[in-house]
Order: sequence, then structure tokens, then C-alpha cells
Amino acid sequence: MVDDVAFWSRVQFGFTISYHYLFPQLTMGLAPFLVWWTWRALRTGDERYRMAARFWGVIFGLTFVVGVVTGIPMEFQFGTNWSGFSTYAGGVIGQTLAMEGMFAFFLESAFVGALVFGGQRLGPRAQLAVAVLVLLGSWLSGYFILVTNAFMQHPVGYAAAADGTLAVADFATYLLNPWALVMYAHNMTAAVVTGAFVVAAVGAFYALRGVFTEQARLYLGGGSAVGLIAAVVVAFPTGDWQAKQVAHHQEPALAAMEGRFGSGTAAGITIIGQPDVEHRRIDNAISLPGALSYLATGSFHGEIHGLLAFPAEQWPTNIELLYYAFHIMVGLGTLFIAVMGLAMLQQLRGRLLASRRLLWTIMLSAPFPFIAATAGWMTAELGRQPWLVYGLQRTVDGRSPLVHPGSVVFTLLGFAGLYLVLGVLYLVLVGRAVLRGPRPADAGMHAAGAEGSAHG
Repeated sequence: MVDDVAFWSRVQFGFTISYHYLFPQLTMGLAPFLVWWTWRALRTGDERYRMAARFWGVIFGLTFVVGVVTGIPMEFQFGTNWSGFSTYAGGVIGQTLAMEGMFAFFLESAFVGALVFGGQRLGPRAQLAVAVLVLLGSWLSGYFILVTNAFMQHPVGYAAAADGTLAVADFATYLLNPWALVMYAHNMTAAVVTGAFVVAAVGAFYALRGVFTEQARLYLGGGSAVGLIAAVVVAFPTGDWQAKQVAHHQEPALAAMEGRFGSGTAAGITIIGQPDVEHRRIDNAISLPGALSYLATGSFHGEIHGLLAFPAEQWPTNIELLYYAFHIMVGLGTLFIAVMGLAMLQQLRGRLLASRRLLWTIMLSAPFPFIAATAGWMTAELGRQPWLVYGLQRTVDGRSPLVHPGSVVFTLLGFAGLYLVLGVLYLVLVGRAVLRGPRPADAGMHAAGAEGSAHG
């Protein structure tokens, strides 16, 4: 393993993309809030909404910048570490990667500056237009990236050229890959969960400190309502759709996600258990009977094939990690529904701002949607193994043959150090913005500062 360049290239790409996705995950989740607050400010003239849009626009801008910086190295890794993959599938995936850069990224980046710095120069309608375009750019960017990944999970719309490489044969089929449509719905709703939890967490922070009370009420109310709806939709129907895609196109992955070795009907979802790959079993299992069959087939009595029904060379290469990643994602998703459901109940009773234990829970829950999304992506990518393009190219065949493992490890350490510095800088800047708090424009700033000091 130490001398396996494919292993270290996977570790490097996994690390850089997991770190990078923390930032677009948040910007995609915050964008709908920015549009909503800007629209409400236009319709009502209420300064609270303007303050919220300006404040979160700054957070969005900081997050966007770090996301851009951390995203650049991944493009280079396609050429440096995965030249076999780029040569083989570049004629297909290059289409959507180029579209993401030319259309979606430039659209978003062109208007982020106006979103952050144009508040006093743009009228209310122009501010709303900018917010909508930023939302469109960020969500369109997400779609193009997910189409690229969906091709690797379930390749469609392609043809093999004379030299064996792949090319697009039907662009509409490629762009409207059913896997991509389902993944997009699931992924973007999960991003909204992240945005909602972060917004609600900042509201809880202000409520616990007794500062910016009106903004705290706005963030907690909006974050809890949106978070509850989005958390439910992530589980059903989008999570259900995604499970059926996996069951139909990647049966070994579904079996590995549940640590299921034997086949049978009325298969249950394992709530607690430890997969024992060596002995082909799952230990100390507590399961929900029939749930896996329903999730995969729509029937509680549907048949599920276990891993032993497939050749071992088709099994995911790290069943234990895949199993735990999947269960972390599902477990956290269930907790999100519970936390936001309780928050909405207290909100409807008018007691949320006085429920200090619940406010602490909401505030401390902010990192967990990021963990859940990372676990979800690990589930998708580990489940696809041992394939780089499912059924067409194995991961080991996509590596760069001339790259030495030591070079990959060295650059991995460099990325880790650089990203540590970037992460600390980002947290410091965002922390300062949160402590400073949302402020009215112009002369109102001094009044807001006095309010914050008085409550502090």
C-alpha cells in the first residue's frame, strides 16, 4: 500500500475534494436565504431583512473565495494523478466541467462582488436580481459537477471511439442522466440543510448572548422552518430515490452499505452492527425488518442480493468504511429532523428564544451537516469502487503510470498544511463577522453597535 500510487492518489483527491466541498456546500445552502431576505426587504421595506441579506452576503463572499482557492488543485489532479482516466473519459466529462467553468462559475463569481459590495450602490430591485443570479450560478455549477460524477456512477450517452476512448454520443442523454437528476435533488436539499443549520446556529448564538435579538429571532425562525422541511426531503423522497438508483445499478454497493452478505427477501436495515468481512457476517446486528427491501424495491418483501451473490472482484474495496459512512449519514440525517422538529415546535409555542438547552443544541449542531454530507459523498465514492467509471474503467487503470507515490505523498502533505492555514484564516474572518454582527447601513451602524454593547 505504501508504494501504491493509485491508493495515494485516491487519498489526495479524497482529502482535497472533501475539504473543498465544505465551502460550496455552504454557499449553495445560503443562496436561497439571500434571495428570500432580499425579496422580503423589497416587498416590505423592513430593515431586518436588509440587515440579514447584507450580513449573510459577507459570509457567502468569504466562503465563496475559499471555495475557489481550494477547488483549483482538483482540476490539475485530473492531469497529474489521473491521466489514464482523463485520456479515457475526458471526451465526456470535459464537456460538463468546461460548462461549469464557462457558464455557472463565471456567472456566480461575476455577481458575488456586487452581492457583497454593491449594497449601497444598487437599488432594491437590482439587489434582488444579483441575489437571484448568484443563486442560479451556484446551483447551476452544482448540476454540471453532479452530471460529471453521475457519469462515473452510471455512464450513459457515450460511445467508444476507434482508439478505445469515450466520447459523447447523445448529449441530452448524458446531461439528463437519471442518476444525475436524483443526485442533484438529494445533494442540493442537503446543502439547504447545511445552510439552515448554520443560519439557525448563528441565531442561537446571538440569542444565548442576548444580542441582536431581532436578527436572532429571524435566523432561528427561518433556519428551523427551512431546515426541518429540507431534512425531511433529504430522507424522503430524495434519499429513497437515490437508494433505488443504487439498488438498480450498483447492487454490490447496496449490499456493502448494509454489510449484507446473504441474499433474501424482507431484508432489514441494520441500525446497529459491525461488519465482519473475514467471516462474511455482521455482528451484534439490530435491524428494522423489511426496511431495506422497501427502500430498494418499493416492497417490504422484495429480494435483496447480498455480497456473496457477486464475484469478490466486484465488491467495494473497503466495505467497513463504506458501511460506517452510510450509517453516519443516515443517523445524522435522522437527528437533523428531530432537532429541527423540536425547534419548530418551540417556535410555534413562542418559547424558542427562552429554551436555552435547545439553543445550545442548535448552536453546537452546526458542524454536523458538513460531517453528514462528507459521509454521504464517501458512501457514493466508496460504493462505486473498484470502478472509476462504473463497469467501464477500473480505478487502478485510471492512475498516472509515471507518477511516483512519494511525489503524491509530498504534495498531499503540502495541501494539508496549506489548507490548515486557509481554514484557520477563514474561521477567524467569519468569527469576526459573526461577533461584529448584522448592522444597518450608514448612520444606523452606530446605533446597532450601541445595541450590541448594551446587550453584551
